[in-house]
Amino acid sequence: ARWGSKLVLVIGSAVSVIPFALLAFAHDHKWEIYLASGLLGVGLGFAFAAMSNIIVESVPPSQTGVASGMNANIRTIGGSIGAAVTSMVILAGTPSGGIPKESGYTHGFLLLLIASVLATAAAVIIPTARRRAERTYQPDEQHPIVKNAETALVAGATLVEVE
Repeated sequence: ARWGSKLVLVIGSAVSVIPFALLAFAHDHKWEIYLASGLLGVGLGFAFAAMSNIIVESVPPSQTGVASGMNANIRTIGGSIGAAVTSMVILAGTPSGGIPKESGYTHGFLLLLIASVLATAAAVIIPTARRRAERTYQPDEQHPIVKNAETALVAGATLVEVE
């Protein structure tokens, strides 16, 4: 709350650049790989948590569930595409049935380094979410009151009554 979610996202994205640079250029010792793995976990942890906060802060309360679900879907799709593209880069030039060359991994981590730099740049240009003066939900005619929240557990139950 003190710094805002955008700053945390920028920091997390920037921290995520370092491990890919380490893995691309300095991967001769186990400690380098451990350090890179730890930094990647910290960077992605900050970035993913902050992104969720930014999304929740940016939509009306009635759209929070939809926005969070879309975030999860896009994150999953992006991870799948990213893994496939990185695998193609790593395996490029590998003979059939052979083991990937070290240069393939270096190129794969360089690709991820570039993607992390672009993600950091994108995080910087995200507009700062406006703080709502009142964070509590105030129902209106478009968003009626849920009368019995427990009925959400029952398939086909009526969740909302319009007064």
